[in-house]
Amino acid sequence: MHVGNTQVSKIDPETLPTLFGHPTGLYTLFFAEMWERFSFYGMRALLVLYMTKGFLGFGDKDATAVYGGYMALIYMTPLFGGMIADRMLGKRTAVVIGGLLMAMGHLLMMIQTELWFFSALGFLIAGNGFFKPNISSMVGEMYGESSTRRDSGFTIFYIGVNLGGAIAPLLCGYIGETYGWERGFGLATIGMLVGLAVFVAPNLVTQVLIAMTATASVVAMLRFNAGDVFSLISTYFVVFSLIISAIVAITALMRGGLPKGIGAAPYPELWSKNLAKVLFGIVIAIPVFVLLVSGFKVVPGVQDQVTLIPEAVIKPMQESQNKLVKGLAKFVEEASRPAGLVLALSGLIATIYLIREALRMSKIARERMFVVFILTFFSIWFWAFFEQQGSSINNFADRNVDRVSERRLAATSDVGSTIEMRLTAESQLMKLDYFSQEFLGHVNGSTKILPQIERAIRQVEAAKEESKRMKEEKLKATIEELQKEPKLTMTAITYLREFAKQKTASLDDKKVEWTFVEENVGKIGLGGSELPASVFQAVNSMFIILLGLVLTALWSFLGSFGMEPTAPVKFALSLIQVGLGFGMIYFGTLASDSDGMVGSYWLILFFLLLTTAELCLSPIGLSMVTKLSPARLVSTVMGSWFLATAFAHYLAGIIAQFASVNEGGGTIVPIPAATVHIYGDVYKLLAICSCVAGVICLAFSPLLIKWMHIGEIDPDA
Repeated sequence: MHVGNTQVSKIDPETLPTLFGHPTGLYTLFFAEMWERFSFYGMRALLVLYMTKGFLGFGDKDATAVYGGYMALIYMTPLFGGMIADRMLGKRTAVVIGGLLMAMGHLLMMIQTELWFFSALGFLIAGNGFFKPNISSMVGEMYGESSTRRDSGFTIFYIGVNLGGAIAPLLCGYIGETYGWERGFGLATIGMLVGLAVFVAPNLVTQVLIAMTATASVVAMLRFNAGDVFSLISTYFVVFSLIISAIVAITALMRGGLPKGIGAAPYPELWSKNLAKVLFGIVIAIPVFVLLVSGFKVVPGVQDQVTLIPEAVIKPMQESQNKLVKGLAKFVEEASRPAGLVLALSGLIATIYLIREALRMSKIARERMFVVFILTFFSIWFWAFFEQQGSSINNFADRNVDRVSERRLAATSDVGSTIEMRLTAESQLMKLDYFSQEFLGHVNGSTKILPQIERAIRQVEAAKEESKRMKEEKLKATIEELQKEPKLTMTAITYLREFAKQKTASLDDKKVEWTFVEENVGKIGLGGSELPASVFQAVNSMFIILLGLVLTALWSFLGSFGMEPTAPVKFALSLIQVGLGFGMIYFGTLASDSDGMVGSYWLILFFLLLTTAELCLSPIGLSMVTKLSPARLVSTVMGSWFLATAFAHYLAGIIAQFASVNEGGGTIVPIPAATVHIYGDVYKLLAICSCVAGVICLAFSPLLIKWMHIGEIDPDA
């Protein structure tokens, strides 16, 4: 059957085989999306740290600008991927194309040159556009319009998203930071290919794949972890969740897999011709994405990201004594980058198209679309604040959160003594204690570390491609600045660790000598283990797995009494909770010790509040789009939902720059005591802004609830 120019699936949701009341095909999509998100979140956990600590050597400003542009573009392309699926290829084909492109992108991340780095991001941007909106839309396609299980179905699907998000930092993050960035990205590549195989394989093969990959993941997580209490608890929880999920999925798929009619091409007779057109478009689009995400840096002769508003306009604003004007300068500079302008143009096109379509609809359909528009606007602010966790929060965890579980603290009896510590996890060095984050911001009584820092800097820079190496003048200035700083900085530790991972490093280069002084007593922890900062990215996902079904049961319980909050109220609650989460970080910075280190429990409280907020908005938002949008536009509106998220990510990248700790766009990270309140001041402002946005959304709720026409049937549907 055709409605407008799009074919609606002939599958009757009521006839599909089920398990626990949900279509068995949901569990195929659960694992396909889980592995795709494993690859995505594995890459995200490493990306900012890779840019600031890896071969690229970016400062905070450049790293967060690239991260914001990448995340924005990766959420912009689903608008077009949804439209292509609706009108040309169908959702199934789009998902396969997206998976292959993303696998290629993760693979290219293993090649350490700037051109291939940005090319990898280009493939990932294109691939996500095809994959993300269409696999989500296929979930909605398996539920009837009046189904009361749709919201809980999306929540189960969302748990799959976050199971992948929890496994990724525990494996990709830990292995990438500990053994080498390219190994972490290699795991992400494998994850994407597994997700694609689960989606396309016959039902029996899918069951075998789920069993084998779950087993391999369990073994890997138990083998590779920091060994501290937090890591072990996290690992056992995720392992248990994965085993249960695999058993449920295999049981469900014994009753039947993903129905063939779900996600079919709208015009099968034109599929081959349309596929050729789309592949040709992809070949053209990927280089464009590479140019946009790099800000044209990949073009020979271009050293910095291009901004289309002249420096003569921006510089006076940057030099202003007014904080508001200086802040506005950051927004103007970032918004004038090519990616920002393309995003704005895409948003304008999408807005005009959807408003035009909405105005042609009946009253009920039109007002429901207005609800989608308004709640999408509030979602932009939610995701702009929420997505700090992948950029500034990642840096904050790396630099200012105590991630070490030590055996004991340095005592007076240690003063004057000298110990050797290891920089890598190689077997022949494991008898030595690790040169951990505990030594940040402290004085070393031994001067032997100074020439070692210089050698590490020179060797790491020499290993980079020629265009990325520091000029000799800047190299000498960097070495001099780090050597004259009496206290150890994160930049010095990073160079020492990165050189120690290189094949050219000798055994002595993989060890550090430290002589204790009076200043170290009672502050430096000895022994134990250090939790990689990227592993904290798993906390949000673990809380979602833990609380997702709890909140689903709560909504169902309240719904049975007619007391379940409506979508607008849930959106308002989500914004307020995000504000409270940033409040936890702010209070944590106020409670920091004299070294500028914050207890990790403040960060965990932050992630807990972010999780409850996310569960009030994200799965509800996905369900809202499929529920309130006309069937003929559901993938396009889903793409618009992700386009709004793209705006949020670009905004998040700009906000993260206010938390930059490098002076003048440099790359040296000061000691923790000098950075802790930079982060605290930014997060205090975000806490206030998010709570205010939540209160405004709550005030609009009565009108939005009226426009949703709950329980009414659109006669023109």
